[in-house]
Amino acid sequence: MNAPYDGDRGQGAGGAASPGGPPVPPSAGQDGSVPPDPYLQHAYDDDPYRAQDLTAQDPVGEALYDRAAHPPPPPGTYQEPAPLYQQPPPAPYAPDPRIWAQTPPPEPAGPSRHLPYGDRPATTQFVGVDDLVTQASDDRREPDAFAHLFRDQEGSGKPPVPPQPEPAPAPAKSGAGKVSGLLKSSALMAAGTLVSRLTGFVRSLVITAALGAAMLGDSFTIAYTLPTMIYILTVGGGLNSVFVPQLVRAMKDDEDGGEAFANRLLTLVMVALGLIVAAAVLVAPVLIQLMSSTIADDVAANSVAVTFARYCLPTIFFMGVHVVMGQILNARGKFGAMMWTPVLNNIVMIITFGLFIWVYGTSAESRMGVDTIPPEGVRLLGIGTLLGLVVQSLAMIPYLRETGFRFRPRFDWKGHGLGKTVKLAKWTVLFVLANQAGVLVVTQLATAAGTASGHDGTGFLAYSNAQLIWGMPQAIITVSVMAALLPRISRAAHDNDPGAVRDDISQGLRNSAVAIVPVAFTFLALGLPMATLLYASSGIEAARSMGFILMAFALGLIPYSVQYVVLRGFYAYEDTRTPFYNTVIVAAVNAAASALCYVVLPARWAVVGMAFSYGLAYAVGVGVAWRRLRNRLGGDLDGAHIVRTYARLCMAAVPAALAGGAVGFGILELVGTGALGSLAALICGGVLLLGIFFVAAKKMRIEEVNGLVGMVRGRLGR
Repeated sequence: MNAPYDGDRGQGAGGAASPGGPPVPPSAGQDGSVPPDPYLQHAYDDDPYRAQDLTAQDPVGEALYDRAAHPPPPPGTYQEPAPLYQQPPPAPYAPDPRIWAQTPPPEPAGPSRHLPYGDRPATTQFVGVDDLVTQASDDRREPDAFAHLFRDQEGSGKPPVPPQPEPAPAPAKSGAGKVSGLLKSSALMAAGTLVSRLTGFVRSLVITAALGAAMLGDSFTIAYTLPTMIYILTVGGGLNSVFVPQLVRAMKDDEDGGEAFANRLLTLVMVALGLIVAAAVLVAPVLIQLMSSTIADDVAANSVAVTFARYCLPTIFFMGVHVVMGQILNARGKFGAMMWTPVLNNIVMIITFGLFIWVYGTSAESRMGVDTIPPEGVRLLGIGTLLGLVVQSLAMIPYLRETGFRFRPRFDWKGHGLGKTVKLAKWTVLFVLANQAGVLVVTQLATAAGTASGHDGTGFLAYSNAQLIWGMPQAIITVSVMAALLPRISRAAHDNDPGAVRDDISQGLRNSAVAIVPVAFTFLALGLPMATLLYASSGIEAARSMGFILMAFALGLIPYSVQYVVLRGFYAYEDTRTPFYNTVIVAAVNAAASALCYVVLPARWAVVGMAFSYGLAYAVGVGVAWRRLRNRLGGDLDGAHIVRTYARLCMAAVPAALAGGAVGFGILELVGTGALGSLAALICGGVLLLGIFFVAAKKMRIEEVNGLVGMVRGRLGR
């Protein structure tokens, strides 16, 4: 009813029909053209200025417009702008579900449709797995943009607090330099630790080749271990846990940069250690009796052990001096010397025992024992052992002088806080006492079993060598994984966030298990060819015995690694009492189980049982520590997820260990237990074991294994 009436449109101006021609449609122009229907056209298609000359200017604006400098565009050259927001084209291939955390492709230079909000593609950082691990301590909690809505819903009636202006960012150059220095120091320390452990392993090989794995090797090992035990029991524990933090605090707060406090501390440590060394050298026979009554009851062995001990005991002094000097350097930002100077000690000892082998031959060739070793040989080994620690300590002096530190003895110890710090070391000293008590029991039993068995490789030296090999994966893998997570755990504990502590501990346990579990089963399956390859110079019988001890140690690596990670949770809460109680339980179970093995098993297999008891003790300790930490974190430690991961990894490792072990033992039977046969068995069995484990883990879709593979591929750029 609102439509125009067509019957009246033919009349009036412009509406009459043309004589003799066709009727003109209504509302047609003079030229007969029909304008578009206003009810059907697009709202923005009709441009009333399309036919207008753009060069024609308004008379008022003409004087203000410089047509020579800014010529207008010619008609018909205007281009429609491209839409800014559009969906990206679909990828030609679907994402591979087997690859975890794929690295996104780099953005092109210039404007990008994926960054429509003004971000510069050149400065946009794509964060991968490595960045999430290595920069975990740098994360910041983003502000909640909707927090004001929650405050309004509370109905408090208080006006909203205006946001505080953010502080000006620090200069990029200084921050980048600080991060670069931290990464450089961490890499230097990690490299020094790795080289130190590798040279220490070579040192144990040379010692075993020179002295064998019988009574003579046990005598030297006890004398060489004795200074370390005395140092830890007397000064070492308190020095590392109490005095060093006081030193760092003095260097930050004192006007002289803590130099006077460092001189007092170094003087006090030198005087105390000097008195301890003098007393220990005098009572060396008593100390040997405490370490091993079996060796002390043998006249020849006791004489050799006491002589070795009196050469080795002065190293207590240089151990303490090295630690204090290293911590002074660490407080001044010099981290490399503390990690690299132990390599010098290992090199000196390797050269010393190499000279002994060059003069007297290997143990398998000379068949040298406690009653046949010449005094010149004892003197050579004793002086070389002492010289190694002396060189290690003196090598710190140039680094100290480079930092500007000058040692001046100071005896004004009273009134400067040195006495009060001793009270803080109570739990640390008890922790060390409990740990060393268990070691002392095992030392006594292992030396007695080795003497009673009459076979090489069944005593304390064989136990120590197998334990050294067994502990290397823990020191390299678990410690490295936790080094990235410890700052986050400590910060979460400080913020009273038990959920974050639980998640980080769960992540540390699961990530370390990816490598620890297959390595433990590798020791179980291939411990025999591994030991015969490394210790063949000390005799095939001794090497095979050490292989069986390593196999007994093998599966204990899993609870040993779990224990290390779980105790980090207590240390994050600055709780040292619980780790002490846990260490008491572990030491007691280890001592009791080792004594039971010594009584029940034949003497030849007693040390093998003691190695198994070591892992059993840590399994018990893990159960106790786990329950206490779970209660500390509110009853939840992500146990189901962790147990499921370990169970699936073990399920993948069992068939791999069976196949790899069968191949390794088969090659040893066919080729023999010499160097060539052991190497072939280790390579073939190890490749088969790792291959089956990897395939089984992929089939079971263990996410931690996929994460490790993705990280390795990211490193390799694939």
